[in-house]
Amino acid sequence: MAKKKGIVTLEGAVKTDAGLNYKGVIMEPVVEKCEGCERIVTFEEEGYCPTYAQPSRKWASGVCNFATHVRAEVDKTGKVKVNPLKASKRAARGR
Repeated sequence: MAKKKGIVTLEGAVKTDAGLNYKGVIMEPVVEKCEGCERIVTFEEEGYCPTYAQPSRKWASGVCNFATHVRAEVDKTGKVKVNPLKASKRAARGR
């Protein structure tokens, strides 16, 4: 069963000094890394992410997992990371 994508609007949002107040959540404008994402919604000439209120925090540890314009990179070494506990059990069984 596929979910229908709805058009997101920030109807009822109020611009304040702290940011954009939408349904009781203060939203910050998108950062430069967000440019090109399909989720960005424009409100009063500024872009906002309706999925995450603080986009800069999402990009702090690497790539935003909500970004539609960035693909995850594959490990260059090609090695598969194995759980050490499982590896020791396999070794004990002789596999």
